[in-house]
Amino acid sequence: MIFLMDLQMMLLDVIYFILRSSVRVVLRPRTKPIDGELVLITGAGGGLGRLFAQEFTKHGADVVLWDINSSSNEQTAKLVREMGGKAHTYTVDVTNREDVYRNAELVRKDLGRDVTMLVNNAGVVAGERILDCPDELMERTMKVNCHALFWMKAQNHGHIVTIASVLGLFSTACVEDYCASKFAAVGFHESLAHELLAEEVEGVKTTLVCPYIVDTGMFDGCKIREEMELLLPPLEPQYCVEQAMNAILIDQPLVCIPRLTYLPFLSRALLPWESNVVVYRFIGSDKCMYPFIDTMRKQVCNTSIKVA
Repeated sequence: MIFLMDLQMMLLDVIYFILRSSVRVVLRPRTKPIDGELVLITGAGGGLGRLFAQEFTKHGADVVLWDINSSSNEQTAKLVREMGGKAHTYTVDVTNREDVYRNAELVRKDLGRDVTMLVNNAGVVAGERILDCPDELMERTMKVNCHALFWMKAQNHGHIVTIASVLGLFSTACVEDYCASKFAAVGFHESLAHELLAEEVEGVKTTLVCPYIVDTGMFDGCKIREEMELLLPPLEPQYCVEQAMNAILIDQPLVCIPRLTYLPFLSRALLPWESNVVVYRFIGSDKCMYPFIDTMRKQVCNTSIKVA
């Protein structure tokens, strides 16, 4: 009897959340205020990290900027301060847990309060086929994109944001290291979200951001079928960050950018493997990384020539 009652309540909750999500597509829910929040952003020295720092500043938050490159990190801080915001910079190697713990305590000591919002943004890619990829590059990708998330601490109040990738939801060829690290980041984030819910920690929200390829230069040369690029071009960084911020401000658990990328995520779960392969080949995503690998090799060769 209890089982049947629980089953009935579960089905009603499922229907309710489906309807609520459908309504939210049309009627945007009220955004939460984040003025005065202390936001820690990893990989803040450039790309999406820098744009996130500026967006959070626009909404009145103070930002703590972590990056391994102190020069670019200071440049981000300068832009934030020019906007009238408060920025605090720390040179941190997020692949080194001792460095993370040390700087986390330093932030708490310097600012006299805890970080309330965390944006796990730092990420890298090796740019080599798996058989050509040196062990140290593979290990670096895993450490920055996945292992670093394990060294972060959750608070009783706040918001944890993981910047993953659609390549953490479905994969493609020649970026095995990147896909593995992003699948791991997605798994870690979702497990953490479930843990918070299981322990009824309602004050801490989570958002998983899975963007398509962003035009930051990380995947320079990556190219799908020309006709399909009209529907799915590389994302403008500003657009990507704005869409992510929209999700964060309404406590949305998952956002794929653009929405079209929800389709391959669903097809991966619902369709036979062979069906997905056929679609990949039609779109050109099965070999989309080949030009990227070639571009990376040319860059390495050019650098070697200049050094010589």
